[in-house]
Amino acid sequence: MYKGIFITLLMMLLLVACQQSTNKQEVVEAEKKAVVYQVFTRLFGNTNTNNQPWGTIEQNGVGKFNDFNDKALNELKELGVTHMWYTGVPHHAVINDYTAFGISNDDPDVVKGRAGSPYAVKDYYNVNPDLALDPAKRLEEFLALVERTHKHGMKVLIDIVPNHVARHYEGKNNPEGVSDFGANDDTSVEYAINNNFYYIPKQSFKVPNAENNYHPLGGEEHPLANGTFDENPAKWTGNGSRLAQPHFHDWYETVKINYGVRPDGTKDFPSLPEGYDQMDYKAHYKFWKDKTLPDSWIKFRDIVIYWTKLGVDGFRFDMAEMVPVEFWSYLNSSIKTENPDAFLLAEVYNPSLYRDYILKGKMDYLYDKVELYDTLKHIMQGHGLTDNLPAIQEGLKDIEHNMLHFLENHDEQRIASPEFVGDAKKGMPAMVVSACISTAPTMLYFGQEVGEPGNENAGFGTHSRTSIFDYIGVPHHQRWVNNGLFDGGQLTNSEKELRNFYKRLLNFTINSTALMGEYSEIHTFNRSNTEGYGDKAFSFVRWSQSEQLIITTNFNAEDTHAYQLKIPSNIIKKWQLKDGEYNLTDQLYSTTNTLIVKDCIGHVKISHQPLQSFIYKLSN
Repeated sequence: MYKGIFITLLMMLLLVACQQSTNKQEVVEAEKKAVVYQVFTRLFGNTNTNNQPWGTIEQNGVGKFNDFNDKALNELKELGVTHMWYTGVPHHAVINDYTAFGISNDDPDVVKGRAGSPYAVKDYYNVNPDLALDPAKRLEEFLALVERTHKHGMKVLIDIVPNHVARHYEGKNNPEGVSDFGANDDTSVEYAINNNFYYIPKQSFKVPNAENNYHPLGGEEHPLANGTFDENPAKWTGNGSRLAQPHFHDWYETVKINYGVRPDGTKDFPSLPEGYDQMDYKAHYKFWKDKTLPDSWIKFRDIVIYWTKLGVDGFRFDMAEMVPVEFWSYLNSSIKTENPDAFLLAEVYNPSLYRDYILKGKMDYLYDKVELYDTLKHIMQGHGLTDNLPAIQEGLKDIEHNMLHFLENHDEQRIASPEFVGDAKKGMPAMVVSACISTAPTMLYFGQEVGEPGNENAGFGTHSRTSIFDYIGVPHHQRWVNNGLFDGGQLTNSEKELRNFYKRLLNFTINSTALMGEYSEIHTFNRSNTEGYGDKAFSFVRWSQSEQLIITTNFNAEDTHAYQLKIPSNIIKKWQLKDGEYNLTDQLYSTTNTLIVKDCIGHVKISHQPLQSFIYKLSN
């Protein structure tokens, strides 16, 4: 009798284990790649092509929230976008008169450009008035955009900049009970735990000495552009400068936020106990719940929860490594408690800090800038080797899912700019590698898909990067906008082909189970064993239970490469392939090829045109 019961229980346990295994595989294969589309909101829908340096809104035009209409959003969804990062949404300092709407004017002496930096936020509880058809209803217009974006099946991200705020921060829209930054500070001391800013007692702020014949607004007369700004006592500048007169290249338009880090670098708040790097956001939230914390922590928690409750699905955090990791544990666990699916992306450039900000700070994703992006840039420019790529993925394999990939963003040079490589097509093999080498999200910067070179002289700053400081038109992108039709009607054939490539690639990535599965580089094996396979080629394999991919690229812009690509025996065994022939279909352009397995080694005849890539899917 007991034997029968034991056998029955054993069978039930096996059945449950089998179901759990199946369910786990289903969960893995249900996960899909994310594609983030960073769009500079005020530039996206602008159809004005005047492009006068330092031009006003009237002269150069400005895009609006309403430009992201159903047609535009549908086109972006069909491009393969899953997340819209609307850059420049929170109300930042601008040189435009909105006093009729209760907004004070900003001083050109402490604003970069005429349109202002989106990273000098002036009021966190409202949005940039430039972006609204009716500035009095600017928040309503943004919330309508959030709703439209959701209707098209995409998530919404906005910027939060905890390290610094605009020199002239003025919260005119604070919820009841929320005091302004600095309102309760003791300005007689450099530091106090609940001060929001650091001060330089008994010294007044002085505008930096300009360099290279710089003049605010290009020298245009303005009643506030007099070389002075009233700030007494002076505050520390956003990048940490403790000078009452910061340097011209400091972030002088901003002031640094105090998170309870004393001027000597010691911390005035609790540290996370040992082991919390292995705990989930719920444990982190519980840890901070009964702690007394610096006022700035509370203020930024209130800000992100405010936007989360309004329907924003996640945030891109500017210069996160300049803010203590303990604060991120507190902030991100608070966000995740409100919305467990929130998408949290941070700008961190120090590889030695990656794991702290992911595991302790509870970030979902960090920029893979210093390693993958920089290496791909060097390869595209012709002075880097693909031999350097395998070590990057090996070194990051424990956090590869958390390292978001990109080739352009607002801080980096446009691929098509002469200062980068001068030809958008040279980014194509790098884009295949960037989008397919890991399970991490892919990010695209608006206009990248049509080869935008960033050549305009907008006013503040230099070309090669599309201006984030001034009102400007974005010419290649505007040809796709086509006077608001958003149909690419003015694109050249070359630009249409490039956008078609991005569309094919991105749509494949968001539907591929293999790209959320296993990875193995086969580059090193082929460098040692394959004639004609050089340091401008790169290859790797990806697979899941239902999909096997062989991905090859040619970074050479002039020469065709032909070779017999080899698939090592360890991959053939993992894929359980017997000797024989297998059909391969390229997922970009549907060309076909054959994988021949002989003696447990795979062989694929590759003939790569310049800058060509193949994403071969195996048909068993």
